[in-house]
Amino acid sequence: MRQMKRQAICLKMNITGIIIGLATFLTIGLFHPIVIKAEYHFGRRCWWAFLLTGLACLGLSLVVHSEHASILLGVVGFSALWGILEVFQQHKRVQRGWFPMNPKRKDEYK
Repeated sequence: MRQMKRQAICLKMNITGIIIGLATFLTIGLFHPIVIKAEYHFGRRCWWAFLLTGLACLGLSLVVHSEHASILLGVVGFSALWGILEVFQQHKRVQRGWFPMNPKRKDEYK
């Protein structure tokens, strides 16, 4: 009986790792189009929204009681902070012609 409990715990830990890995993968994949759309509509000035989102998620990850929720909030928080760098890099990609320019903000790309 005791051996069965150990096996169940090990199985749960392995599934948890896979689920958190998948959630991390999806979070990073989700932030890619968010950065592209944010830069297109708001330009580089949207970086502060990524900063506030990242800091809020990291702060929440410190106080939430669930370990899994804390991990996921940490992943989202650091992905949002990484998004700040990506917004500025996306601006350069638009300047190079790799992504479409917002015609309403042509002056920002000169």
